[in-house]
Amino acid sequence: MQPHVSIFLFQIPTMKLRLEVCAILLLPVYVLISVYSMLVFIPWYFLTNAKKKKAMAKRLKAKPISDKPGSPYRSVTHLDSLANINIPGADTLDKLFDHALAKFGKKDCLGTREILSEENEMQPNGKVFKKLILGTYRWLSYEEVNQKVNRLGSGLIALGLTPKSTVVIFCETRAEWMIAALTCFKYNFPLVTLYATLGEEAVTYGLNECGASYLITSAELLESKLKISCLKHIIYVDNKTINKSEYPENVEIHSMQTVEELGAKPENASIQPSRPVPTDLALVMYTSGSTGRPKGVMMQHKNLIAGMTGQCERIPGLGPKDTYIGYLPLAHVLELTAEISCITYGCRIGYSSPLTLSDQSSKIKKGSKGDCTVLKPTLMAAVPEIMDRIYKNVMSKVQEMNYIQRTLFKIGYDYKLEQIKRGYDAPLCNILLFKKVKALLGGNIRMMLSGGAPLSPQTQRFMNICFCCPVGQGYGLTETCGAGTITEVADYSTGRVGAPLICCEIRLRDWQEGGYTNRDKPNPRGEIIIGGPNVSMGYFKNEEKTAEDFTTDENGQRWFCTGDIGEFHPDGCLQIIDRKKDLVKLQAGEYVSLGKVEAALKNCSLIDNICAYAKSDQSYVISFVVPNQKKLTALAEQKGISGTWVEICNNPTMEAEILQEIKEVANKMKLERFEIPIKVRLSPEPWTPETGLVTDAFKLKRKELKNHYLNDIERMYGGK
Repeated sequence: MQPHVSIFLFQIPTMKLRLEVCAILLLPVYVLISVYSMLVFIPWYFLTNAKKKKAMAKRLKAKPISDKPGSPYRSVTHLDSLANINIPGADTLDKLFDHALAKFGKKDCLGTREILSEENEMQPNGKVFKKLILGTYRWLSYEEVNQKVNRLGSGLIALGLTPKSTVVIFCETRAEWMIAALTCFKYNFPLVTLYATLGEEAVTYGLNECGASYLITSAELLESKLKISCLKHIIYVDNKTINKSEYPENVEIHSMQTVEELGAKPENASIQPSRPVPTDLALVMYTSGSTGRPKGVMMQHKNLIAGMTGQCERIPGLGPKDTYIGYLPLAHVLELTAEISCITYGCRIGYSSPLTLSDQSSKIKKGSKGDCTVLKPTLMAAVPEIMDRIYKNVMSKVQEMNYIQRTLFKIGYDYKLEQIKRGYDAPLCNILLFKKVKALLGGNIRMMLSGGAPLSPQTQRFMNICFCCPVGQGYGLTETCGAGTITEVADYSTGRVGAPLICCEIRLRDWQEGGYTNRDKPNPRGEIIIGGPNVSMGYFKNEEKTAEDFTTDENGQRWFCTGDIGEFHPDGCLQIIDRKKDLVKLQAGEYVSLGKVEAALKNCSLIDNICAYAKSDQSYVISFVVPNQKKLTALAEQKGISGTWVEICNNPTMEAEILQEIKEVANKMKLERFEIPIKVRLSPEPWTPETGLVTDAFKLKRKELKNHYLNDIERMYGGK
């Protein structure tokens, strides 16, 4: 017998023995869990009102308003009429702030961390990253925010801005963004929002289309992305000095501070704002352009008031005890409506960024604290991509633990998972096992709101278990002011987005081509059409597209055709199951839902992001993949493959490994044979909003991805 075979055979009983010893050592843990369950469950059950919560989760939440197939679904609490206002008399956005000011005047409103120092740090790959050491949060009270709003508004009027004239804001998420927005709402300047990550071409397009003369931006964006078009006044929010000689003479450049000082002058301070009415235009919000050129969605004050009325009803207890962390783009409807709602109910907002969010964030100097650790928020919103990253990073750390630690974590995780599925909790596990994971986001999160894209059940359960909080999955679009559905806190199901909000109704329209109808069994399916006072006016200077996507019924109610395919469950909750624009018919006639394929394959441990692609004149699906660098590099080492990250991604063996995992996960997720990608291109560069390949909500920009990988598409489909 060969020596290495003997050693291998000797190792088998040794490994078995080690596992048996470990199982014996862990026996007290299983006994402890059993005893704990028996002793703690009954008092916990009655003290936390678990029975009532479980009944709330299982109750009927929405139903059709008639027995006719295709009839709209409404919340059971608003079957007769839809809600359009929450605070009596506050029918415009400025009145919401007036209400909050009167109630919470001296309380903290908006907070920003001071920068103590900046350092350049050389990375192993030769790149230089700027690292920050940040101090504590400095807060503006409601009264101080109001003072800034009044001074900025008076200053803008003194510069020549008149009511109903548009102001463009092209800026990162920060306190000054919200102050500028509150000013525009109060003084009836329709606000045009552009994502800070939009490319130069898209920004120029937005500026030219809206024809605004006034722009609010940051010094960094002003110096890097702006081509001056029809602008007459540029206001930058930083306390920096701009070299004005680099800009055309007909453009006046001011700092926000100087405009506020202008507004504080006695001759200007007495200027009274021209207040809006509910039907006045409040926002022109440009979409992120996931399906092409960005569209400007026009929202009246009354649309936004109605949408937030519906959203706030699903966030119980929102008030002065809460702290919200703002880091998503304020040019996204989810973040803007969330922050306005927080201000309305006295919840303070501390500002952050994706690069400073946690202690491990890329801009935080090692050893110093990220924003979550300092702020300790109770509420936060996140797009699924960010939650997926947290999930994969934590699980990667768990795999690096020793056997005992890993097994203890798994026992606790599985135990709590079973409890959550039953509608219960596991307080001991929360204290002993998940306290450190909770601390990644400050330790006080009581609810997370997810929107912008579907959240996988796996990631949702991870957030429930490790961060010990419910995840409210929301479904809404810019065109519906972000309002559509949100899951209730008590609803412990996964994969669904909740029942219609009290401000809107939702019906499903048959889509015969895709095979979805209202008569489908066991549940009705079809294209999601949202109606209600939250539905916006349409697209700015685009009547053709407005007529295509929006309708008005005989009662004067507006409806928006989403292009998403949904299914209503018996309790009135909606599930998003497909998207019309993601459906491709293959050569042999099979339909492939690219979004469905991507959602399933994101469960691959080797994959950070994936885009499925198919052509109707071909018989198979291909894919572009951003691999998980840590895991793929480790696998390459196991296979004896060395080289740079780019070389590893270009290695055919590694492509084969990714395809093998894709096949295994696809079978596990029950994808059809023709839905499984059979070729792959590995991308060494991650897809970020800065690359232009994904939106700010990390939705795939299919057109840009197709153009980016055009040569690879030809190669994978047998071209050159």
